[in-house]
Amino acid sequence: MNPKGGEKPKSKITASRKLSLKMLLLTRACEDLEKERQDREEEKARYLGEKLPPLQLSGIPLDELQNLCKELYSKVDVVDEERYDCEFKVGKHNKDIHELKLKIQDLGGKFKKPALRKVRVSADEMMRALLGSKHKGSMDLRANLKSVKKEDVKQDKVTGSEVGDWRKNVEAMSGMEGRKKMFDTAGGAQ
Repeated sequence: MNPKGGEKPKSKITASRKLSLKMLLLTRACEDLEKERQDREEEKARYLGEKLPPLQLSGIPLDELQNLCKELYSKVDVVDEERYDCEFKVGKHNKDIHELKLKIQDLGGKFKKPALRKVRVSADEMMRALLGSKHKGSMDLRANLKSVKKEDVKQDKVTGSEVGDWRKNVEAMSGMEGRKKMFDTAGGAQ
């Protein structure tokens, strides 16, 4: 709709109007939070008023105080039992919720894996797939191998037989005469 694609459409609300609306929303949210806090405090006071009537301890004989203590102790026991039951129920419900979430994940995650086919791909095709247009040259591995000629192998065998037994060479080269021969042959080769 916008003829110039790069521009953002102008907002119909001015910046000052946006700011005033944000301020109104924030003040309204603060008022709601304060009202909720007061409602909770009132509910708590009402609940405690029902469960715990105010105590009047002045002018009560000792035996009535003992009875009152026993009643309060029994009420504390009842409240502790209720608290324990509630905690147990909450723990059980949390565990059930966790198990149901795991079941949902298992059910949602199951799918039939297709049977994979064997595909023959040459090295060139694989490199082209991995590197795309950056792939240059051929990956013919056999062409890159060093060719060995049978004549070279035969020459290696001949030179190996000329060397002979290594023990003979060690005995011939031992002592000062052998070192002199090594220097003479090295010097003559240069």
